[in-house]
Amino acid sequence: MTTVPMTLEQLNALNADDFAVALSGIFEHSRWVAEEAAMKRPFASIDALYTTMAAIVDNASATRQLALINAHPELAGKAAVRGELTHESTREQSGAGLDLCTQEEFDALQALNASYREKFGFPFILAVRGFDRHGIIANFKARLHNSRDVELRESLQQIYRIARFRLDDLIAA
Repeated sequence: MTTVPMTLEQLNALNADDFAVALSGIFEHSRWVAEEAAMKRPFASIDALYTTMAAIVDNASATRQLALINAHPELAGKAAVRGELTHESTREQSGAGLDLCTQEEFDALQALNASYREKFGFPFILAVRGFDRHGIIANFKARLHNSRDVELRESLQQIYRIARFRLDDLIAA
């Protein structure tokens, strides 16, 4: 499925529901971010839209932020194996070569996913664009040494990077 980019002007012109639908994939399974952003239109630039959406998440309750983090799939996890990822996540994980893992790499990722979730209580999140499998595994291993508070903040930063990549893919400059 290929999405044809729309212009910012086209996006701004949509009614609130269609605006939220158009941006529903920017923050994984968290349409509420797009719904709140719809009330802050029009946006003069993609940067302004991105900044507004990130601020909505920043200002959300800790419970809502944790729900957003938990809405993300594990890298090369069960949802990927079952073909249950969103279109955006499938494209991102495939782009990083996670669909081409050797059995050893796949087993390592499964073990890292389990260790990370056990320690922190939420999935490991990394904006994988620009990473290969080896870089992802190294990042995973390094971040397992962080505290939960550091990982909560890092997870949100990674989600913001993912959101920016997705906005740039969706909206024609």
